[in-house]
Amino acid sequence: MKNPLIIGGGLVGLATAWQLLRSGRVPSLTLLEKESRVGAHQSTHNSGVLHAGLYYQPGSLKARLAVEGIREMTAYCREKNIPHEICGKVVVAVDESEVPRLRGLQTRGHANGLTGLHWLDRDGLRAIEPHAAGVAALHVPEEGIVDYAAVCEALRSDISDMNGRIVTGAEVVALHEAGDGWTAITKAGDFAGDFLVNCAGLHSDRVCRLAGLDPADRIVPFRGEYYQLRPEAAHLVHHLIYPVPDPKFPFLGVHFTRLIAGGVEAGPNAVLAFAREAYRKTQWNARDLAEALSFPGLWKFLARHPRMAWDEGLRSMSRKLFCRSLQRLVPDLREGDLAPGEAGVRAQAISSEGELVQDFRLVSGSRALHVVNAPSPAATASLAIGREVMQRIAGG
Repeated sequence: MKNPLIIGGGLVGLATAWQLLRSGRVPSLTLLEKESRVGAHQSTHNSGVLHAGLYYQPGSLKARLAVEGIREMTAYCREKNIPHEICGKVVVAVDESEVPRLRGLQTRGHANGLTGLHWLDRDGLRAIEPHAAGVAALHVPEEGIVDYAAVCEALRSDISDMNGRIVTGAEVVALHEAGDGWTAITKAGDFAGDFLVNCAGLHSDRVCRLAGLDPADRIVPFRGEYYQLRPEAAHLVHHLIYPVPDPKFPFLGVHFTRLIAGGVEAGPNAVLAFAREAYRKTQWNARDLAEALSFPGLWKFLARHPRMAWDEGLRSMSRKLFCRSLQRLVPDLREGDLAPGEAGVRAQAISSEGELVQDFRLVSGSRALHVVNAPSPAATASLAIGREVMQRIAGG
């Protein structure tokens, strides 16, 4: 392998290019990004959290790469003077029924190699988060916040300095495999490489199909909507405040996040988006919507979680309901404290049986490797994911 072709200029694609070039295992590479800049979608449409790996199944790729990734990412940020802060997080049990699940998270965190986990009783929680309500909490000191846009720019600069070529405006419309590798037909011209790496995020399943591999899973876009706390209410949150995950709810639930540029964000919910890049409620795309609605796995997922789908839809339309959910964690919050915020779209793979694909999924093809599922915490874990990809395609 001398000149791999990477599709996708988000954090995972950039990190893969960076790892390959800095290892010296390839002399050059080409990275294709369909937008006019790198990191235009999931990489920068998120809350900017550095996840330490608390939630993920021990032994999974997510668990290993999140723990390795946060340490590698913070080291990179220190080296490049990228704004970041290891501010810590509390996961709050709001009543006694949630305490056993919180204890389970503590056990899982220890199994995944997190350090400094500390159990807090009600008084201990109030000592560090005076406005949070709960009977117990788990303090996760390794978690933090970062400017992922600055990370993307630093990686882009490093890749260029190491003889990597990044081509923007290069949406891939066709892929052809020949005797000596792959040719990508794009809106910016044709590009060749001897190995294909698919890091296309929200479009990773489509790129798989262009390469002749039809994955059983389908990317179904879920929009996560945020509010921002008005400046006069920002004092209500000192760290990151998260709920104990509900096993009946397939997503994490709304929470509070401090932002690296200042202020506090609250959310996200999880509603089906009508386009893979629908950051507003009114955005839709006929192709994206038709693909989602024709996928049996989506209907099986909705049949499993009808109450969740209904509640999330209502909460999307009502600031009062959104605030009520947040008040479980911070009762002093008022509806007037919430100002409209940004939104992101999660590239979540769903199986044909209607199950969320929980782990990162990397699938090998003919002279190709496809990152077909890399939702949160992929931003945190991106440098570790890039190293994993490098080791798989470059022989360890």
